[in-house]
Amino acid sequence: MTLPTTFNPAEIEARWYKHWEETGGFRPERPDAEPYTIVNPPPNVTGSLHIGHALDNTLQDIVIRYERMRGKDALWVVGMDHAGIATQMVVERQMEERQDKRTNYSREEFIEKVWEWKAESGGAITKQLRRLGCSMDWSREQFTMDEHFTKAVLKTFVDLYNDGLIYRDKRLVNWDPKLKTAISDLEVEQQTIPGHFWHFKYPLADGVTLDSGQDYIEVATTRPETMLADMAVAVHPDDERYKSVIGKHVILPITGRRVPVVADEHADPELGSGAVKITPGHDFNDFEVGKRAGIAPADMLNMLDGDANVCQTADGLVPDEYIGLHRFKRDGVDGARELVVQRLKEQGYLIPHVQKNRNGEQVEMDAEPRQIATPFGDRGGVVIEPWLTDQWYVDAEKLAQKPIEQVRNGEVEIVPKTWEKTFFNWMENIQPWCVSRQLWWGHRIPAWFDSDDNVYVAMSEEEAQAQAGEGVELTRDNDVLDTWFSSALWPFATLGWPEKTDLLEKHFPNDLLISGFDILFFWDARMMMMGNYNMGEAPWPRLYLHGLVRAADGAKMSKSKGNVVDPLGLIDQYGADALRFFMAAMESQGRDIKMDEKRVEGYRNFATKLWNAARFCQSNGIAASTTLRAPKARLAANQWIIGEVQQTVEELDKAMAELRFDAAANAIYQFTWSRFCDWYLELIKPVFGGDADSPAAIETREVAGWALDQILVMLHPFMPFITEELWHAQGTRHYDLITAKWPDPRAEISKDATDAIDWVIDLTTNVRSAKNELGIAPGAKLAAFVPSPSQLASSTIERSSAAIERLARLAPVTIGEAPSGPAMQVTAQAGSGGGDVFVIPLEGIIDIEAEKTRLEKALAASEKEAKSLEGRLSNANFVERAKPEAVEKAKADFAHHSAEVERLEAALARLG
Repeated sequence: MTLPTTFNPAEIEARWYKHWEETGGFRPERPDAEPYTIVNPPPNVTGSLHIGHALDNTLQDIVIRYERMRGKDALWVVGMDHAGIATQMVVERQMEERQDKRTNYSREEFIEKVWEWKAESGGAITKQLRRLGCSMDWSREQFTMDEHFTKAVLKTFVDLYNDGLIYRDKRLVNWDPKLKTAISDLEVEQQTIPGHFWHFKYPLADGVTLDSGQDYIEVATTRPETMLADMAVAVHPDDERYKSVIGKHVILPITGRRVPVVADEHADPELGSGAVKITPGHDFNDFEVGKRAGIAPADMLNMLDGDANVCQTADGLVPDEYIGLHRFKRDGVDGARELVVQRLKEQGYLIPHVQKNRNGEQVEMDAEPRQIATPFGDRGGVVIEPWLTDQWYVDAEKLAQKPIEQVRNGEVEIVPKTWEKTFFNWMENIQPWCVSRQLWWGHRIPAWFDSDDNVYVAMSEEEAQAQAGEGVELTRDNDVLDTWFSSALWPFATLGWPEKTDLLEKHFPNDLLISGFDILFFWDARMMMMGNYNMGEAPWPRLYLHGLVRAADGAKMSKSKGNVVDPLGLIDQYGADALRFFMAAMESQGRDIKMDEKRVEGYRNFATKLWNAARFCQSNGIAASTTLRAPKARLAANQWIIGEVQQTVEELDKAMAELRFDAAANAIYQFTWSRFCDWYLELIKPVFGGDADSPAAIETREVAGWALDQILVMLHPFMPFITEELWHAQGTRHYDLITAKWPDPRAEISKDATDAIDWVIDLTTNVRSAKNELGIAPGAKLAAFVPSPSQLASSTIERSSAAIERLARLAPVTIGEAPSGPAMQVTAQAGSGGGDVFVIPLEGIIDIEAEKTRLEKALAASEKEAKSLEGRLSNANFVERAKPEAVEKAKADFAHHSAEVERLEAALARLG
């Protein structure tokens, strides 16, 4: 196939992906081959491809294509998560648009509507992953609500319950009053918003006073409404101000509730008054303080309902005027917060805040204005309320022990290793995992209750009834399971577990997990827990954690900032191959990636250069190779390129073994662009100027065709579309590139031959650089003298003078002393023997004095600018106070002018 003049990614991508999928290229049936398995973090069924997905899936695809070409029975498991909250929200939002709502339907009817939505609109992201080139096994696409997967989820819950690792408990949860469900920590976003800090008096009971004579304890809070459910005041046990009243009581304003003063190190003597109001039913820290003070969770007071409206506490002490009020001001109507402050002020319990106004006058205010870190639900968009409810919990502390041990003993490797400290810190301080959600869409908890609140956990209602006994009326738990619970089973439930399938036998444990560091605990660690619990071993031996893709200025991408980059837009503009290569080249272990569209464009240019190199090969009769081993080669240039292929394969294999995606991408990029396109094709051009049937021409066509094939194979994991297109364009193939074998040159080459080519390349590079420094035209042919040539120089000059003349533009090259007069010196490295010095006369080539003047003037300007920038960067005030982009620009400018100083000094030195 003759290649078109222009490289058009869009047409190629659509055609080849369709072909791969239709021909089963994504899972070659290799029953006797060593398995290699990865699973993709299942995207939400509501999701669409964002730049983080593009990075995550590109890295996985590079690995799976690489291992497939190395002969492995490579399986990349793909599927989607049912995304309980997100999906239910989407469907409910659509119902609202039609003036409809979920509660107009039975649970079963609503769930049917969700399935209808999934069939019609869900899973758009799977089409987008195809556009990225992901070679996933779509024939086995999974969904966390599939029948077999649901069976795995229910079995895990029942088994954990029977083993005492799942239990029902009253604890605080992150409650979303808009969605009316508990949510995970991952779904909580901390936002800093304007708020206030109020100070109140809590009168001491029974005539007790502090040593100072004060008859109240001062407390401060950002949430005054919660005082309706206060159950204690905490002070530090070593705080001398309060030692005398520990164990005494205060009488709460408004409710009149009598609560104890308790000693607890949670109270910071240096912060505010050193005394803290304790509301264990509405604050996570207070919950722990309350437990330490001997308050059982069942006895902790709750003052809010599921809508965050005030309800009566168990002791009945909340005044009627508060009942039914929302916690905050809403739609212009004061809430519980406003009324509490008003009543405390009226009753003399509010301690005003005093501060100076603009005129320097002291003024009293009800509260101190502050910026408050506040938790919001990422989907509901309202302030999260710590809420005391009965929920189902997994004993994560016990399940965490085995994963901790596996990472410690090296059974599971975390890459980069720097994440191990974070892993241990979280796992060793892990809290019970709340797995119940108050939703309709999801895996319904397999628990039934009788009228006495006894619970029966079983795989089915029939089994539960058998446990309860005949005639006992049972009611099923309304809650569903957290989606992280089901996705924790992903590495083995997707392979058929709990059934003992051949697929499970062969592909579990998986070989590698690639994920963003942000889900290390929510998904990765929980898969380790469940893998060990259900399968008796870790789900994979290696875990690779990549960073975030940030905006060009380093800021985190967010819709509110307007700096989100659409990967599909980049694919439309530059092609999937260019975006993929950018992701790989920029993925340096432990670092975030800064988005740089110019670099994506640069990798599109790289693809175009490869395209044009293939067209050059076609025009010179260079076609597809028929051998995996390198062809026999006599010519130095051909031996050199074979050696370069061998070296690049070694570099690539080493980088992939270490999961250094940037190093792997750089190895194939440098070989393709510099070694093959820039040097090898130039070196062999003269061969095709003579007899097309000469032994040299025949050998060169064979070697060049083989070398191009090796490029296509090595580059394929990174740029699958253009490489597959060129693979077939080069000649008739009996198989697609996606299933081709990884390079195995196994060639013996002459070091003398490769050293000679390296010498010519180094000489040419240095001559071109010197010409550029002195303003000499690149094509100018110059005479050169070599006073003391090395043996390598002598033999290469003798055999390859034509190549030296054509590439370095040096002719004649004379072995001996140069005539006197102005000249420049250029060195060509001669291996361990040092460098060969070439003296190149400049008389009549350039105006030496004028060139010296120009260079000296430019040098002075760069020295001045570099010194100025150095001073600015050494000024702490500038570095700390200037905008980050201004500091970065100053650093870049300093580096540029410093390099210019070195270049100009070298140019002047050449002129003597």
